[in-house]
Parts: sequence; structure tokens; C-alpha cells
Amino acid sequence: MTTDHLDLRGRVVTATGILDDAVITVCGERIDDVRSLARWSARNPGMNPPPHRGLLLPGLVDIHNHGGFGHRFDTTDPDEARAAASYHHRSGTTTLLASVVTAAPEVMVGQLAVLRDIAAEGAVAGIHVEGPFLTETRCGAQDPSCMIDPDPGLIRRMLDAAGGYLRVLTLAPERPGSEAAAAQLADHGVVVALGHSDADYERFRRALAPVGQGRLVTHLANGMAPLHHRAPGPVAAALVQAAVGEVVVELIGDGVHVEPGFGALVFATARERVALVTDAMQAAGLADGAYRLGRQPVRVEGGVARIPGGALAGGTATLLQCLRWAVAECGIPLVEAVRAAATTPASVLGATDIGDLRAGMYADVLVLDSGLELRAVLRHGQWVT
Repeated sequence: MTTDHLDLRGRVVTATGILDDAVITVCGERIDDVRSLARWSARNPGMNPPPHRGLLLPGLVDIHNHGGFGHRFDTTDPDEARAAASYHHRSGTTTLLASVVTAAPEVMVGQLAVLRDIAAEGAVAGIHVEGPFLTETRCGAQDPSCMIDPDPGLIRRMLDAAGGYLRVLTLAPERPGSEAAAAQLADHGVVVALGHSDADYERFRRALAPVGQGRLVTHLANGMAPLHHRAPGPVAAALVQAAVGEVVVELIGDGVHVEPGFGALVFATARERVALVTDAMQAAGLADGAYRLGRQPVRVEGGVARIPGGALAGGTATLLQCLRWAVAECGIPLVEAVRAAATTPASVLGATDIGDLRAGMYADVLVLDSGLELRAVLRHGQWVT
């Protein structure tokens, strides 16, 4: 049941600034208004102000997430997918895409059909398909034996299975047929992400240029040729395009996939075009041990997930932990970090009613203490327990 009326007072952090003492008024699922305490008191004469709860942030938006708390999105069990989404909702990610990794075509199509129903219920905002049109040389923890060139017939089957909920698909631009695939996907409203690629600078940058065909880069610097001053590669191409506002770059902010200095560089270069993501997998929120990512066995030690060959196999952090990393380790101002963890990823989805705290938006609010530790989550006007 949603809250009919609720006044939340605190230090309100939005995509554009901080209100030191303000009140968010919630009516049902939506935010009715956000105003300073003085303005709230003037509008409500004789009423005692609500208690100060601490920091109030918009609910976070994760556009690259494979699961958590022992549960996976690459599944044909709807309850498992729901449980994975629920864990991240409780952890402060009020909106997320369910990501699936490369597998045999019939397996991926079956998973999309299940996730379509989960998305229709509202547990996830849609589906992100990471593969199978990737390059084997930069496959990371994904199964190289299942990687293929883009196939318009398979893309059609994926679109049909997803039932309108396929939001993002990651492909490598050097694979034959990638341009036609990008056009096909864009025609159906799917955001084309470039990643798991060994393309050089010029090829990667050209692939980012067409409108609607490459507005996103999947986990920048991971699963691609490294940045080098004589071979700038896809990392430099992505940052150049992000700097001029043509593309959004994902950054896994778990403190494992990239170093803080690189994170600071990305924020300094791309500014409002950074989307913090978790790339979370089954082990997120759980202890070290044995897990899986797709068909690959994964071992988590010290919170770091790897396949037997040593490649990183997704993350184990929540998006709120990634936000804290950006602030504490990379030196990113809180407003910029909130923008990267909520506002910018919402814009990738074309969503105008999530990712910020303004009148008319969904009442997705995080209550934090001064150390950015989670106290409570409000999602669509309902407290998440």
C-alpha cells in the first residue's frame, strides 16, 4: 500500500544542488512538492515541522545488474528474478535493469520471456542483454563459445520474447553486421551499448556517432583494450564522445574494476555523462564462496568475483556502495555522484519521472545518515522493508 500523504524532512540532495533543510511532500506514488522548511512552515501554519531524518537522496538507478543475494537474472525461474530485484530495492536501487549474459540463443530467448513478465509487474524497469554479439578476445567472464556475429533473425526473436521491455543491448562494433544490428535495435527503441570490444580508436568512435546507435558504453575500460598514449583505443574514443555530450559511459564503481584515479579522470572528462553501475552478480550481498555467472563457475574471495581463468566476473557491491566509492575514493562531489547514480542512468532509459527529487516524479527516496549509510528506502511512495 502506498503512502497517501507523507512529509519527509532532511538535507535534500538533487541532481542540481543541495537544500540544507527541506521537506519532500509525498502524495500516493508521486512527489507533490519539494520546498525549504521555511516555505513548508509558511504553507502549513500552526503545524509542527516533521522530524529531520538525515540525508534524502533520489532512489538510485542501475542499468547493468545481473543479480544479487544468491539470485540471478539469467534464469527461467521468475521467483529467482524477483528475489534478485527485491534485494537491490532494499539496498537503495529503486530502479534497475535485469541483465543477462551470453548464452546459447534459445537459452537467452527463454530468459527474456521470463524477464518480460517481471518487467511487466514493475519489479525491474526492463532488460539489458550483454551479448552474444561480442568479441572473444575481450569476453571477460562471458562464455566465448557462444559469441556470434549479429544475426537479424535472432535479434527479432529477442525483441519478440522481451515484449517491448528490451531496453539495452551490448555489442562489439568490430563484429560483421554490427551496423545493421544497431540500426535494427534503434528502430525498436533499444539503446545500443558498445562493449566487450577490441576495436581501435577510430572504429569505436565511428560506431558511437550515429544518432540512436551507441549512446551508451558498457563498463568503460573493462572488457576492452586498455588506454595507451600510442593506442588510445575504445576508452579514449568513449571519453571523447562523452565529453561532447554524445554518449554516456558506464563506470563500475565497486573499487575493484577500476582504480579511484581512473574514476576521477572519467568524471573530470565526461561530467554529466557518467552512469555508475554495479555489474552486480549472484554473490552481491553475500559472503565469499562459489557462485555462477551464466555457465561460468565463479569464486568470490575478499568480495572479488573471478572465473577460474582469473577474469573478473561481475561485481558484488550495491549501487549505494558505488556512490560512496565515488565520493570517498574519487573525490566526486555528492551532487555529481548522485547524478551519476540516479539522474544520468535514468536519462539513458528515457525516463523523466525517476532519478531526481522534483514535483511530479515517483516518490523514490533514500534516507541516509551523514556517512551515506542507508536508513530507509521509499519506492513509489511505499517503504521497502
